[in-house]
Amino acid sequence: MRISIVAFSTNGCGTAQRIRDNMPEHEMKLACKTTSDTLGLYNIEGKTIDWVGERFSDSDALVFIGAIGIAVRYIAPYIRRKDRDPAVICMDEHGEFTIPILSGHIGGGNRLAKEIADAIGSKVIITTATDINGKLSIDTYATENNLRIGNLAIAKDVSARILDGGFIGFRSDVPIISGLAKGLTYADEGELGICISYDSKERPFGRTLNLTPMDITIGIGCKRDTDPKRLQDFVISTLDSQGIDPKRVGSVRSINIKANEPAIVSLKDLLNTRLHFHTAEELMSLEGEFSCSDFVRSITTVDCVCERAACMSGDPLILRKTAKDGMTIALCRKDFVLSFERWI
Repeated sequence: MRISIVAFSTNGCGTAQRIRDNMPEHEMKLACKTTSDTLGLYNIEGKTIDWVGERFSDSDALVFIGAIGIAVRYIAPYIRRKDRDPAVICMDEHGEFTIPILSGHIGGGNRLAKEIADAIGSKVIITTATDINGKLSIDTYATENNLRIGNLAIAKDVSARILDGGFIGFRSDVPIISGLAKGLTYADEGELGICISYDSKERPFGRTLNLTPMDITIGIGCKRDTDPKRLQDFVISTLDSQGIDPKRVGSVRSINIKANEPAIVSLKDLLNTRLHFHTAEELMSLEGEFSCSDFVRSITTVDCVCERAACMSGDPLILRKTAKDGMTIALCRKDFVLSFERWI
């Protein structure tokens, strides 16, 4: 997880360092805004609100070490939608209390706050209703299980119905290896329900909350300055030829020298997904049989970018290298099973 931390005092700088030192599994950037001792942290030179805006674009989570009011004022101009905003967490300068204040469910704020609290011995304060009542939070469940939420308004109604104990139908194309969570009932019809399906257009209920497994990883390559529309059309037509709903795409991967290629970057918004870029060394470290190209190797030092990039997901290939007009694509698919064991 890409986490940006900003502190507003010397004590806060020390707390930021404690978080970093005790959570090495995350990618962290530490900064501060103070005229006191920074303890070696980068001191933001320009306006903090501009720094926050940049972090909203490049971070999965922001941690403010200071007053909640400071955090609220800085993030206010950048809040868009709960499925797009990063998690935002606030802590006091001594790290005694850890409080998620934005994107607690979909953004993973509640989960991250608990991780931080466990790592440094802080007390986490959770305020979301489903969590404090010990009931299924459908948006948290979807996020933790790589399921794309089709309609946030219906997801909100489902959560409210779970809290109230009303009927919620449930249907799934994905195997469930446990019983259902409390509040869900297997059904093929009804006024309100959840449908987990590889087809995001399935509507078995009057109001259907579609959860689509994000089981597809795209490995992509292209020539420099490829037209974004051409690459987008190539990707969509390839998915269509394989009978794959674009909403199933969980990530797009390529080599790091393409990190600023406009055509590849455009796929992030087209597919509402994450981009991952890997070094040539990382790609070549993968074992297996790949479609080799001496020409590609001469340009990138990697024999096959798209297949190797897709396989960085750890999943098996379902479509090997397909090329068109200087563009290449490969697909991997993750096997899906689900469980509601925590909420039975």
